[in-house]
Parts: sequence; C-alpha cells; structure tokens
Amino acid sequence: MADWFEKITYGELVNRAAAKYGDKEFMYFEGKRWSFNQVKEETDRAARGLMALGIQPDDKVSLWLLNMPEWVFIQFALAKVGAVLVPINTQFRTGDLDYVVNQSDTTTLVSGDVSGPINYIKMIQELCPELETSPRENLSLAKFPQLERVVILSDNKYPGTYGWKEVLEMGESVSEEELHQRENSINPDDISTIMYTSGTTGFPKGVMHSHHIIRNIMDQVSRLGIKPNDVNLMYLPLFHAFGIYEGTLISFVSGARMVLTAKFDPREALQLIEQEKCTMTHGFDTHIHDILQHPDFDTRDTSSIRTGLVASGMDSSIPIARMAQEKLGGFVSGWGMTEVGAGGGLGFPHDPAEFNASLSGYPLVGYEFKIIDPDTGEELPPNTPGEIYCKTYMMMEGYYKKPEETAKTINEDGWILSGDMGLLTEDGYLRFMGRYKEMLKVGGENMDPVELEGHLMKHPAVNQVKVVGVPDERLNEVAAACVILNDGANVSEQELMDFCKDIANFKRPRYVLFMKDYPMTASGKVQKFNLSKIASRELNISEE
Repeated sequence: MADWFEKITYGELVNRAAAKYGDKEFMYFEGKRWSFNQVKEETDRAARGLMALGIQPDDKVSLWLLNMPEWVFIQFALAKVGAVLVPINTQFRTGDLDYVVNQSDTTTLVSGDVSGPINYIKMIQELCPELETSPRENLSLAKFPQLERVVILSDNKYPGTYGWKEVLEMGESVSEEELHQRENSINPDDISTIMYTSGTTGFPKGVMHSHHIIRNIMDQVSRLGIKPNDVNLMYLPLFHAFGIYEGTLISFVSGARMVLTAKFDPREALQLIEQEKCTMTHGFDTHIHDILQHPDFDTRDTSSIRTGLVASGMDSSIPIARMAQEKLGGFVSGWGMTEVGAGGGLGFPHDPAEFNASLSGYPLVGYEFKIIDPDTGEELPPNTPGEIYCKTYMMMEGYYKKPEETAKTINEDGWILSGDMGLLTEDGYLRFMGRYKEMLKVGGENMDPVELEGHLMKHPAVNQVKVVGVPDERLNEVAAACVILNDGANVSEQELMDFCKDIANFKRPRYVLFMKDYPMTASGKVQKFNLSKIASRELNISEE
C-alpha cells in the first residue's frame, strides 16, 4: 500500500527549493542576504566539509550556536550526509552540556567561541582540558569518550579544535559526485534530529525525529496560506523545535523569505518588521507581550504583519493573544509538543478572533486528539477538562536510549500521553489549559523542577528542596526553590542562587524560600499545588 504522503529528505527539500525559487531571496541576516541558490551552494559546501572531516551516516553532531546563517547551512548539510543533528540550548552551561553530549553519543561538537558575556570555548575547555595537549585528529577526552572532534566557528584558533573555515577548505577535496552518492543513500525514515526536552525524570530526554516532519510543515503552510511573497520574522532560537521547524523549514517548503535574528530583542523585531515588511512572526506569549509593550511599538509601522502563531489557551496567555489580534494582525493559536512534531493543532486565519485567542487550534491533517480522565482512563465528553492524548504519523521515534520513558509516554494503542490538561470543544477545537506534569514553562522554555531539585540537594546545607512555579508577568512563570536546611546550617538565598550559576539561566531559581515543612497529602506526598500558593503568598505575588 502506498504511503499517503510523499516522503522526502531534508536534503532533497533544499534541492527542490533551489530548483524552484533560484535567485529569489531566502534569508536576511544582519544586513546580508542569501538566495535559495546560494543557500544550497553553502549547504553543499558545508556537507563536503563535514564528509572530509570524517562524519559518517548516523553520527550524532551537536550544534551549540546562536542563530546565524551557518546554523542553517550546517543543519541541512548534516541531513545531506546522513548525520543526526543534536541542537543544544545556548542557555545551557557546563552541567547541561556534559549531560547532552554524553547521553546523545555525540561524535562532533560544533560551537562558537564567545558571544557577549558568554564564553562557550571556556566552558568546553573546562570540560575537556585534554584539548590543550591532545592532537585534534585523535582526541581522547575523559568526560566524553565518544567525542572525536570539536569545531569552532571563529577566526581565532584553539588547540585541539578545527576552525569552521578550515573545515570548508578541507571539503574542497570531496567531489560533488561523492556528495550526491551520500545524499542518495539517505532514507526519509532515518533519524534526522534528536531534540532534547526536559522530562519528569529530572534530566532532558532526546526526542528522535525523522525527515517526515516536512509533511507537518507543508500542512501548516497550507492552513496559514503562506506564499512565496510572505516574509517570516524568525527570532526564535533554532535549537528549539518552534524555531527550527517554523523557521527554516517554512521557507524551504513555501518559498517565503526568512528574516533571521541572532536572538530575540523586541526593539530589533519592531525595526525589522518595518524595514523588511515582515508579514508574519511566531512566538510564545512572552515574545508577543514584549513586542506589544515595547516603547517603540507605537512609532513603528507594523501594518505589513498579516498573521503569526502564538501559543494560547491558558488563562494567563489569553489576554496577550487578544492584544496581538487587536494590535498586530490575524494571529492564530496552536498546540504542540516536541514528541508529536512541530505542531498538532493550529487555528485558521479566518476563524473568529476569540477562537484564536482562547483556544489552541484545530487538528492538522494526520493528527487526532482525545481527552482522557487521568484517574479512570476513560474518554471524556466535549468541554470537559482532562489529559490531552494525541495520535499522529509524526509521533516521535522514541526517546534516545530511554525505552522505559518512551513506554510511559506512548501507550500500547499508539497514543502520546501529553501530560497537558485541556479540552475539546463540540466542533473539535482543542484548548490547552495547563500541565498535569510538574513542568514549568519559563518564557517558552520547558523547565523540569526535579532537575533543579537534584542540583540543589548537592549543597551541603540543604536537607530538602521542592521547586514550584510562581507567576511572572513577563515569563509567565519562574522557579521558586522551597528549601528546608539541615539542623544548624546557615546559608543565604544568594548563596544558593550562586550555587546554580553553572546551569541554564531559565532553569535557575528566581526565588529561594526557607521553610520548616511542606504541605502534605494524607499519603505523605508533598502538595506542590498548595506549596506554589504558599510561595506566591510569601513572595507577595498575585496569582491572578
């Protein structure tokens, strides 16, 4: 039986887009522009360099970079040579990097050296002191036995590493025919990407995706009516599923132009909307809030914006979604999670504005939802909150090297248990209402409290710690660490915050509260819901 959609690889997608759109502009970044043909040329050049470097099919390659054109070239070059892309959050620090590189069996780490106050090369050297003396062709690193190569995108040279320009020069020894042979050997069913997302175990989990997500993006392009004359402002980080799929893939599928920024800055976003006549932009409610509330908003021409995707449904995000509808354009709402691809639910541009403010979209082609009572396992009727279950062709291939966690997330009938609370309306629209799991959403980033709890428990003064979310006007919620100290111990809030300096900023506690005990259930479990209320009250933070 034939597949219901054509399966192609990322590499083939690049080739087809170049053949179709040619010299049409693909990307703008910091004053420079690239056509579809030029992006294909740079991608092929990068792919030959990676082959010369020795990267083989199924090799895991970690990319630890801010948004930049090279991110795009390397992303699709890896797909062309059959390697697996492992995007790493640029907010990660040494502890996070250590875990992801090891857990993913990364053979090649590609990174920048310094960006503003963040010294990436220093962190790499801290974890890999052998780089100073070990020959780069034969690395032997105590912390990373699988890691064979470190590549740095910089004009500076560092011992034990390859420079990116050097890798491109090495690629001149690889012929176009060799690259074509490698490309033609890649199967669309192969794993293309491992996206790390926080989980209930306290450690990030690597979600494995194949090339099939291209189909999901095609359906999003169709629903939103995205055309070659559209201009997509992309400030979302490319290491995030929201950015990597709603940015580069959108352009290759539709022919739309992408305006890329190194990071999110509301002032720059507004300036680029006016300058580049951007017609759409996507973001979490935090991004949209910062754009709408920026002092420059009323002085910039944003009339070119016609649509965009803003995650909505939770009570805290609905006012922002409404404001986006009123002040920017026909924004739609959506729901997704890394485990089901780029997105499973998406609104229609012609839907009533209130639908796209208070709901979370309508199922895309190939997606099915149901709402389950988490206590009984029974399917619930329309407009009744429960846990969101999702079934789709874009189901993840599993969590990398975590079969038990995979089995907990995908049931025997093939449904993803999202851990999210929501409901279905009578006409099939989804509304995301929050999380059954304890995951926090800090400015659009998933933050697992268990991971921070485990880190703080390493401090000698800490006896117990429970991390809960408390409201934050800008980031939606942030972490508050509720700490019980050992008898006789003496430590300040700032000392415990400083103890967390080596983990990503969004994972750190914004508040530390010292407590004598926690609210408990009759069975002896901590009532985190009540603990969050207590923390908000102690901190004088309104929960409304």
